[in-house]
Formats: sequence, C-alpha cells, structure tokens
Amino acid sequence: MHNALRYSLTGAIILTAVGLLLWHYRDYVRNPWTRDGRVTANVIQVAPRVSGPVVELPIHDNQKVKAGDLLFRIDPRTYDTALALARAELDNTERNLVALDKQVTAARTGVVQAKAAITQAEGDVAAKASSLIESEKQLRRSTALLATQDVSQASHDTVVNTYQVDLAAKHQSDAALLGARSRLDQAEAELAVAEANRGQTGPDNAQLREARAQLETAELNRSFTEVRASVDGMVTNLNIRLGSQAVANQPFLALIDESSFRIDAFFRETLIADLKPGDPAVITLMSNSDTPIRGHVESIGWGIFSSDGSTGENLLPNVSPTFQWIRLAQRLPVRVILDEFPDDVVLRVGQTASVLVMTEGGADDHITAAPSALQ
Repeated sequence: MHNALRYSLTGAIILTAVGLLLWHYRDYVRNPWTRDGRVTANVIQVAPRVSGPVVELPIHDNQKVKAGDLLFRIDPRTYDTALALARAELDNTERNLVALDKQVTAARTGVVQAKAAITQAEGDVAAKASSLIESEKQLRRSTALLATQDVSQASHDTVVNTYQVDLAAKHQSDAALLGARSRLDQAEAELAVAEANRGQTGPDNAQLREARAQLETAELNRSFTEVRASVDGMVTNLNIRLGSQAVANQPFLALIDESSFRIDAFFRETLIADLKPGDPAVITLMSNSDTPIRGHVESIGWGIFSSDGSTGENLLPNVSPTFQWIRLAQRLPVRVILDEFPDDVVLRVGQTASVLVMTEGGADDHITAAPSALQ
C-alpha cells in the first residue's frame, strides 16, 4: 500500500511536469517561429567632412563611446590658416565698404552741385536772353532812325556793338548751360558706378554677405577637423592609425548605434499571414539560449530581391534550376524590436537568434526560452 502511494505520487509529479512541458511546447508549435534571425543595428559610417592626416586618435577598436566623444582629430593647421585668411578678408571688405560709402557720398554731392550749376546757368541764360531781346529792339529802332538821318552814325554803331556783345553773351550762357547739364550726366554716372561698386547698404550687402559666408565656411571646416560620435555606441573594426590620411566624405570608421539593436527575422511566406505589427515576440539568442527576451513585431517586409530573371552573362536572363516536386517556401523579413535588454545578455550585430511570435493571446508574464529543438 505504501509503495503504491509512492508510485502514484511520483507518476503524478512526472505527468504534471510533462504536461507543463507540453503546454509550453504547444506555444512554440502553434505560433509562428523561425530559427533564421539575426541581431542587427544601425551602423553609422563615420566620414570626415574635410581631408587631412589624423593627428589625434583617443579611441581603440571595440570601444564604447558616448555621443559627443572625440573619435579622431585631423591636422587643423591648414584650416587655421584658411580661417585667419577669411577673417582678414572680412576686415578688408568692411574697410572697403566704408571707403565706397564715402565715394557714394561724394558722388551724391557732385550731383547736387551739378544740379545747382544747371539752375544757375539757366538763370544766366534767361538774363542774357532778356538783354539780347532788349538790344535787338534798340537795334531795330536805331536802324530806322539812321535811315531818316535822325540818329548819328556813331550812336548807331554803339547800339550795334551792344547788340553783338549781348548776342555773344547769350551764346556763352547757352554753352555754359550745356556744359552744366553734361557735368550733371557725368556726376549721375559716377554716382551710379559708386552705388554699384558699394552695393546694398547694411548687413544685406552682397560683398559683406560673401565675406561672412567665407568666414563661416572656414569656421565650419576648422570645426570639422574634430570628428565626434553622433550617438552612444561602439566603435568596431577600427583600422585607422595616427597619420592615416582622412579623405572628405569617405567612410573612415564604423560606429554601431547601441540604441538601435533589433532582430531581423526571416519567416516562411506561409506564416506571414498570421503576423501583424504589434504582436509580442520571444527572442532566444544562440549565445544565451537560456535567457528569453521580450520583443514585438514592428513591421513586415513588402518584398525581397529575386535572382531569377536578373541579367547574367552575355545579357541573358539568370534562372536557377529548381526541383519540380519540391516547393520551397520563400522567407520574408520581419523586423522585431526588443522590449527589454537583460543585464546578462550582450548584443552583438550578426548574432543568431530564434524568434517566436505570439499570435494567440500574447506572451505570458513568465516567458521561457525556446526548446533546444527549435533554436
């Protein structure tokens, strides 16, 4: 009787354990899963904005860095010289603008003086014209009187002489007016040239904006000699050394963004219909098979590249041979975001992962790792 009770209790315990095992195993059979998963992250290809030899390299391969940390420094001497030259050019531009302002002021004064000279010349022409009209009247009267012998020849000659003097004065004043108008045209042309040379006044002056832009460019290029981390992450595959020549806009080192770790899982096309964004997921890394990680489906890929039909040798289509009696399901990418980062798990780009998406009710509070057979 005692042995029967013991055997019954042992059997109940075994059945319970087997039942629990089968219950969890059922989740990994009924829900979509794949062993074709990879840990990935955003890899920033750090490229310098300017060229030059590396003179400071405070980092080493596989080092963790914080956003803003100095990655490397390019020899700044060339850019210091360019910056000093740009500052001197700005100073010269500002001095030249002051001189040009004075030229504009002088040219405007010349225009005012020329206009005043025209006004004076026009007044003189009017006066000379009035005198000439009066002299012409006197000449006509004297000529009539001379014909009747009512005026002497000497008096008539005096009137004629006066008329000729007034006529010459009128011609001289007309010439002076033409000269004044010509000087006004010249003064206005000089003013236009001076204003064109100076350009717009104030901070919007083109010469001033150009000089300031050159200075800003020189300051930026000087600042670009210090290349700093844009995100928190890890430097990897560092192959540069002190003295290495950095080339502008050419990738120089790789920086992995540690906040962007995710899983790219490839599910058979027959399982994609059961997945949707937001579904909870259980990730099991091959390197940490006993530590499941919570996550969720962020998105499902809309397509993959097909090699069949692509152009091959001699511009002919490239078609892979297939077995007609075997139909292989294509695998489509599913992006899975990690909801937690266990302290005992270290994520590295390229690690293999098994991914199970809980499409039937969601993950339990106590998730378990995938069975070894499914990892």
